[in-house]
Amino acid sequence: MSDSHAHHGYISDKDKYLARLKRIEGQARGVHRMIDEEQYCIDILTQISALTSALQGVAVGLLDEHLKHCVADAVRAGGDVAEAKLDEATQAIARLVRS
Repeated sequence: MSDSHAHHGYISDKDKYLARLKRIEGQARGVHRMIDEEQYCIDILTQISALTSALQGVAVGLLDEHLKHCVADAVRAGGDVAEAKLDEATQAIARLVRS
């Protein structure tokens, strides 16, 4: 349930998120290069673990912003919108836990 015209909570930290994602892109290219160069498997796995942690950090940050802004605003509004936002957040958390 997205509203392309709504102000999203992470916008205030957009530059921070973009910088983190740029670093993550570099890490992913590094893993690609390591595999291409047939580097030691454990070293590659270590880099994949770091990449996974970095992505999880971005996801948790976005989830935190979503809860503080979108969900909190919806709860204040109440009704079906609040219920839908809470369900949406629960589903997002479940996806993160499974990943």
